[in-house]
Amino acid sequence: MSKKIIIGSRGSDLALWQANFVLSELKKIKINAEIKIIKTQGDIVQNLSWDKMEGKGFFTKEIEESLLKKEIDLAVHSHKDLPTESPKGLMIAAVSEREDPSELLLINKNTVDEKQKFSLKQNALVGTSSARRKSQLLAWRNDLKIEDLRGNVPTRIQKLRDKKYDAILIANAGVSRLEIDLSEFHCEKLDVKEFIAAPAQGVLALQIRESDKELFEKLQALNHKEVAETIAVERKILNLFDGGCQLPLGVYCEKDENEEDETIFKVRVAKAENANSFPKYFYFESKKTEGLAEKIVQHIKTPLSLRRGAGGEAMVFISRDEKKNDFFKRCLEANGYKVFPKSLIEIKQIPIRKYKKCDWVFFSSKNAVKHFLEQKPDVEGVKFGAVGKATAEEIRKFGKRAEFIGSSDDTRMTGKKFSALVGNKTVLFPQAKESMKTIQFQLPKKENVVNLIVYETIKNAEFRMQNSEFDALVFTSPSNVETYFEKNKISAEQKVVAMGEATASALKKHGVKANKQPISFDDLGLVQAVMSL
Repeated sequence: MSKKIIIGSRGSDLALWQANFVLSELKKIKINAEIKIIKTQGDIVQNLSWDKMEGKGFFTKEIEESLLKKEIDLAVHSHKDLPTESPKGLMIAAVSEREDPSELLLINKNTVDEKQKFSLKQNALVGTSSARRKSQLLAWRNDLKIEDLRGNVPTRIQKLRDKKYDAILIANAGVSRLEIDLSEFHCEKLDVKEFIAAPAQGVLALQIRESDKELFEKLQALNHKEVAETIAVERKILNLFDGGCQLPLGVYCEKDENEEDETIFKVRVAKAENANSFPKYFYFESKKTEGLAEKIVQHIKTPLSLRRGAGGEAMVFISRDEKKNDFFKRCLEANGYKVFPKSLIEIKQIPIRKYKKCDWVFFSSKNAVKHFLEQKPDVEGVKFGAVGKATAEEIRKFGKRAEFIGSSDDTRMTGKKFSALVGNKTVLFPQAKESMKTIQFQLPKKENVVNLIVYETIKNAEFRMQNSEFDALVFTSPSNVETYFEKNKISAEQKVVAMGEATASALKKHGVKANKQPISFDDLGLVQAVMSL
């Protein structure tokens, strides 16, 4: 293009970084450009949180108006700030690569408590003005106090530095792009699969006039089609809920492949009614994106009890005893379910005898952590591995950290990844007496594996199942399945969740096919499985 184009941008450090990034990308495809700064409502109004401001597009409306008036030729936006419908005459011509969409919790070091979830002390004061972040943060840590936090990224960090908050929650992408030195703080990057990001978080949108055909064609060289494909699902879900950036909705879609090399779209959703209500959590998989958002939203709007033709609360049985601060029970009951927790087995600790000290200790369950570390073994200089996040959280309760955390519901795949990490190092496996040793079988050298029995499961002789007609039954182990079927049956109408392949296999022996298996071996995975039935 011979004409120099004008890029419209907000004037914050992050917005100008984004505009200058696009400027450099344009230069690579032989387009000359310059930047024009435009103030938006979000920049001007700093005394209100997002949920108290009216309308949508707080950071985009004025820029879009300038585009329509031909005062600029290209607008660069944080995609998550854009309303889901472009004004007539405008279009998104291209999207950037996706920066890590996770959230970053910055904590003043004197308020760190690594035994707590997110390493933040009890009753800490956290700054954020996002309804989505508030609802998810309080779901995990209802002891925290939340206060509004406005301003650009450096301003927010300065408020933390000035001790106005114990911690602040911000997007990792902004901090990463600005290359801010955070060494004075304790930084916790929150797993985007657990703490679910805003639709299109971490992506830049390049917006132009629909009539600028030549510019559109040129910008295709900068367009990342795979990113556009996944965020289209996220933003369509936002659109179907008629939401803007103040809606407490997290959606994260990733494109993956299964073992048969088929494309799989994995979608995680966290939706709350308002900033102070408990989110609903969902997980869906699909081989195509066509109609996926519509299917997900329809499912979210129709509770399990209504889908089964029943009224009132959906009743859920889970084969474990209620825990302190039980996230599974709290989440479901806050969203209209009735939960009946009851373990069908008892756990008996087995005293540790002499064993070989190893380079690593790998835990396949929370019970293994508890019954090993409670006995205060010598673990000086040892590294820890965990099958999943819930097991890693149990390790933290003993003041330790897992250096490997499995992220798959496929235990064999977790074992292969762990094996690749440890190489020829020796690994101790504290385990149940009846352990299937799935992880151990993935390590190539059997002489590097040390098995140590630290607990056993015993059938609960006092177990008597109620005659309640449960909408869903959640089985957490093969032993619980076997005990259940000694005196009970499952009807064809009831939905079943099995934690892991071994539990699903135990159900199959009794003629029952699990409707869902959780994507992760933790409470969130179980919640997602139940809510996605």
